[in-house]
Amino acid sequence: MTRLAQTAGLNDIQQEILATVRDFVDKEIIPVATQLEHRDEYPTEIVEGLKELGLFGLMIPEEYGGLGESLLTYALCVEEIARGWMSVSGIINTHFIVAYMLKQHGTQEQKDTFLPRMALGEVRGAFSMSEPALGSDVSAISSKGVKDGDEYVLNGQKMWLTNGGTSTLVAVLCRSDEGHPEGTAPHKSMTTFLVEKEPGFGEVRPGLTIPGKIDKMGYKGVDTTELIMDDLRIPANRVLGGTTGRGFYQMMDGVEVGRVNVAARGCGVAQRAFELGVSYAQQRHTFGKPIAEHQAIQFKLAEMATKVEAAHAMMVNAARKKDSGERNDLEAGMAKYLASEYCKEVVEDAFRIHGGYGFSKEYEIERLYREAPMLLIGEGTAEIQKMIIGRRLLEEYRFQG
Repeated sequence: MTRLAQTAGLNDIQQEILATVRDFVDKEIIPVATQLEHRDEYPTEIVEGLKELGLFGLMIPEEYGGLGESLLTYALCVEEIARGWMSVSGIINTHFIVAYMLKQHGTQEQKDTFLPRMALGEVRGAFSMSEPALGSDVSAISSKGVKDGDEYVLNGQKMWLTNGGTSTLVAVLCRSDEGHPEGTAPHKSMTTFLVEKEPGFGEVRPGLTIPGKIDKMGYKGVDTTELIMDDLRIPANRVLGGTTGRGFYQMMDGVEVGRVNVAARGCGVAQRAFELGVSYAQQRHTFGKPIAEHQAIQFKLAEMATKVEAAHAMMVNAARKKDSGERNDLEAGMAKYLASEYCKEVVEDAFRIHGGYGFSKEYEIERLYREAPMLLIGEGTAEIQKMIIGRRLLEEYRFQG
């Protein structure tokens, strides 16, 4: 284990899980990550290894076949996996969010149907809020679910689905005006629908099309897709929680823990960038000595390490707050904002330390340089996080005049 980003107060089981995951990352992910990323190839063997480790069921309760671990344990595992290859952490993140939403909000029948198979990785989750025209404005969702007897008919186009092709269960947020009179606030007329599908691309079930992978600058390997619903029919018992109008709150609950996950990913990528930077600085010589002995490089390494530590501490605090049952939107927003910004800065400093070689695809830092920007926008941009943080602070520090 490295000196940086240690977590106090972990029990023996948590330490054993993290040691196992870190060993897996060092042996099975890091040696192949850059090669797979350059080919934009889905890491099938790595995913199978994660399934064997039980990571797809890490937070699913033991009664459903999972490990029943805390958000903190999960976040620390994500941190380790992102240190190896951020795309792999994305594969389990959306799965985890859907499992969490089912655990917190699903009917008993929905939990019994999906959670045991999700714990094994047999059912793989994805969730879908975004649409081509709405950006961060979730209230502007136009996809719609209309009641028709014992079914709902879904129509609309969704965007930016991580695991869109490989997933078999998608939690889709749509408008559902049934039971909600005209003039109802938009966030009170949204419903989460649980859509089962076959993996792959094209028409994956009648009325549901996954057009193909979106070509991205980074975050490759994992499939990011659109989702098109054209008179897609699903049974009424696939409304998450069994009641319409609760979708916005269910999704926000999932996104809240997702922000802790993105913070953990930022911590992991920043850790790897620091490792690469400090290693290269001791190997590269200029003016008769390793560049690590130049004060300018030492200052840079000091700043990088401090940012890694600070981001990790805020991520751990946000996870522990959620595990305690308390509201953590302030802490999660702060952690996500700080970790993603610091990740970008640490990666860029490591890139600078590598000099011209950082621009070469032969060096791992080139991949990290393209991956870090995704964290700036995933699960809400920095501007969205600042809005959340600012509003919560005004609630806590209300002026009494």
